[in-house]
Amino acid sequence: MGELHVNMNVTMDGVIQANGGPTVQDGDFEYAGWERPFWDRESGEQVDADVQEADALLLGRTTYDIFRSYWPGKTDEIGQAFGRVPKYVASRGRPELSWDTSTQISDAATQVPELRERHRQIHTWGSGNLLQTLFREGLVDRVNLWVCPVVLGKGKKLFPEGTAATRFELVEPPKPYPAGVLLMRYRRLEGPPVTGSMAE
Repeated sequence: MGELHVNMNVTMDGVIQANGGPTVQDGDFEYAGWERPFWDRESGEQVDADVQEADALLLGRTTYDIFRSYWPGKTDEIGQAFGRVPKYVASRGRPELSWDTSTQISDAATQVPELRERHRQIHTWGSGNLLQTLFREGLVDRVNLWVCPVVLGKGKKLFPEGTAATRFELVEPPKPYPAGVLLMRYRRLEGPPVTGSMAE
């Protein structure tokens, strides 16, 4: 069975909203584009390398629409990789599937396990609403967090109230990059969080 890897840019206080810049979906969020100052050549090369590992993309409709408006026709390494792999759009509505090799899935809980049988490594970028279903159903294998050294104090969170309780383990040492972003890779563990007391 293949794996599902979540890739997410996040602030120190867990905000994921409008990380790359203003979008229609985010309205007038005042900190749109908050991640931009923290990227450099080295971190960009790591993102390029990670993208090449995927043989499919799984995106929520909002993220798909953002990607669909930007990536088609791009000839850099990421654009070519995104262009050639199958793209699965999780939506109960009627998304515009104008990006080549795009397919809609309407029930992530039942269809994503089938995709994991079909692909070696599926990547999810953004797609905060979809992630809640994936975590609840135990479908996430790994989370790659790109943590930017900034606190916003507002905005949509990666793990909002009601997220399924989940345990993770660090799979490699955290890696800092010159402009400030920190990459942390976690693997999901089975079972509920372990608790204890400092008095023990």
